[in-house]
Amino acid sequence: MPRYRALLVLLFALLLVPCGAAAAEEASPLFPEIEPYESGHLRVSEIHEIYYEQSGNPQGKPVFFLHGGPGGSAAPVSRRLYDPKKFRIVLHDQRGAGRSRPFADLRDNTTQHLVEDIERLRKHLQIEDKILLVGGSWGSTLALAYAEAHPGRVAGMVLRGIYLGTPEEMESFYGHGVAAYFPEVSDRLWSQVPEMPGKTRPQRLLALLESPDPEVRKKIAKAWAAYETKVAFLQRSDADVEAEFATWDPTAFSRIENHYMARDCFLEPDQLLRDASKIQDIPVVIINGRYDVICPPKTAYKLHKALPKSQLWIVEAAGHAGSEPGIQAALVKAVKTFE
Repeated sequence: MPRYRALLVLLFALLLVPCGAAAAEEASPLFPEIEPYESGHLRVSEIHEIYYEQSGNPQGKPVFFLHGGPGGSAAPVSRRLYDPKKFRIVLHDQRGAGRSRPFADLRDNTTQHLVEDIERLRKHLQIEDKILLVGGSWGSTLALAYAEAHPGRVAGMVLRGIYLGTPEEMESFYGHGVAAYFPEVSDRLWSQVPEMPGKTRPQRLLALLESPDPEVRKKIAKAWAAYETKVAFLQRSDADVEAEFATWDPTAFSRIENHYMARDCFLEPDQLLRDASKIQDIPVVIINGRYDVICPPKTAYKLHKALPKSQLWIVEAAGHAGSEPGIQAALVKAVKTFE
């Protein structure tokens, strides 16, 4: 009997090992942490200098990561979506955002400026090979805009959370879409924003973010950032959201994002879908959370139908954030298809 019990214990232990390994792999699909081998600031206008960095293999396939926002920044975790032995990983912070200078500045800050900054950075780094673009949310917008402007420079795209800057999407983001699934979050924000006849919701927010009263600016910057942070996840407690503000100044994020949205993202109506014919031959993997209220799957599906060489991966039980369960794993898997 003792021998029989020992055999059962051994079999049970053997069964647990692969299960535990699989669970760990599923929980952490990212590559190990790495540090940049180069970083600096590139002057892109009389006003702006953008922060950039390179990591991975200097001789590897070039990949440009385009962060969300607008007004967000590229975090160290963004380096970990790619095999550092195979990719030359380029990150940068957009004008006015993150480590770029000056902070939260709206002058000369439009979609076209940001698209051309990508090209300026490519030239500065003397990258002649076609580049892989990886973009999330607003980063997917910029990736599409850049590819349509410079299709011959792009080897492929991995896009997470598709945002095309259309009036329908903005209405959903600022109004009925978020309000349908996060009514308490929506009410919490808009109860702090007074009516302003003739102004849209993003224009009202921008007016407050431009207020001469610093306390009003601070209050609304935090309110908007809390709104978006909360609705980006399927599950995110108010305490978790509040804890972020201990180490994060939301000024640039809130100010720059509403600057863009108040001006229809500086895009013509349906511009990105209209010009999709320019990128028909570029392979694209589109990733979207099933329950993404910021970038609903409907938009991702429209883009997929417009691009015959695209793949659409809908991640079930996931919201908007790139760190949502399943989203990171899908991003790593998608990048591997371009190795």
